[in-house]
Amino acid sequence: MPAATPRTILYLVTEDFYFVSHRLPVARAARDAGMRVIVATRVGAASQRLRAEGFEVVALQHLRRGAAGPQHDARLLAELVVLYRTRRPDLVHHVAAQPVLFGSLAASIASVPCRVNAFAGLGWAFTQPGARGAVLSRAFSAAYRVALGAPCSVVLFQNTDDRDTLVRTGAVRAEQTEVIRGSGVDLTQFKPAERAGVGADPVVVVFGARMLRDKGVRELVEAVRQLRARGLPVEARLYGAPDPENPANIDERTLEAWNREGVVRWMGATGDMAGALRAADSACLPSYREGLPKFLLEAAAMGLPLVSCDVPGCREVVQHGENGLLVPAREVVPLADALATLVADADLRARMGRASRRLAEDAFGEGGVAAQTLALYERLLAQAGRPC
Repeated sequence: MPAATPRTILYLVTEDFYFVSHRLPVARAARDAGMRVIVATRVGAASQRLRAEGFEVVALQHLRRGAAGPQHDARLLAELVVLYRTRRPDLVHHVAAQPVLFGSLAASIASVPCRVNAFAGLGWAFTQPGARGAVLSRAFSAAYRVALGAPCSVVLFQNTDDRDTLVRTGAVRAEQTEVIRGSGVDLTQFKPAERAGVGADPVVVVFGARMLRDKGVRELVEAVRQLRARGLPVEARLYGAPDPENPANIDERTLEAWNREGVVRWMGATGDMAGALRAADSACLPSYREGLPKFLLEAAAMGLPLVSCDVPGCREVVQHGENGLLVPAREVVPLADALATLVADADLRARMGRASRRLAEDAFGEGGVAAQTLALYERLLAQAGRPC
């Protein structure tokens, strides 16, 4: 008997480096389960690593982040329809807003049988305050309602807040949703270790994310200014690159000015976040909203106390008073006070750090996340060809 043709799973994601940092364990699990894995993305330096894993990489010409206009959107949709018709995947896994929206439409046109639409957070449109934010969120919800209505698709969220938001707006049906908490973290790479300089002045606070306003970067900078004015020994290190395509981008000139001022140290992007966290006393991400932030998972696994905002995504990782402190988003003084609490109390930092590691081990190991996702694939593939 001839061997069965392996089932094909196609991932659609905007950036190859994001796939490496956030989705690689799941793709490996699919490959190890005997599936053919295709990654369709904007090709950069990280694509060589994807090919080395045995994945097929497809370079997309029209996929980009941000608004591009109707003509560009039409070209992107046509490109994806051709891709799905020629590669004929058994299952597509779309990650983040634009791939979810256009990938779902293309999958309907090309009759792809199984679809996973994964939100890594609801994006900047859902963090804008006031009337503009309300208009944007309504527009996106209406678009999702059209794109995600196929009966055999699953909409995957990283936290229950995001799921409830889109269910409440009518963008998705509750029965088609699933929650898998984040991308997981490698507990062998990110683990507590003796950190250079720990216990000495100054106390080092590490931030890790893209340099965006809605990650709370400006609030963190101002909070550190206040701590310095109080005479507290604190040093904040910012790891991450600007993102010029994002409307909330903080430009390089501003970051360099902060460096010259000496209020924080902007370190740029790093390929060794474990090393950066090894030199830290605490980790801080004062974001306005997240899916489930990988940086906080990594910091928790390293056994660090955490400071973040009481918002969707962040409060999935930070348990106030146990492994860290939660503060209101967009507010400087409570953030400064929370950081000051940790700066002043080494025993509290140690106790919260131990709680962080326990939480990471119990809930956020990447093996568990990959197993949950693979079980979802198998369930959908078993349904293929049957009424959903």
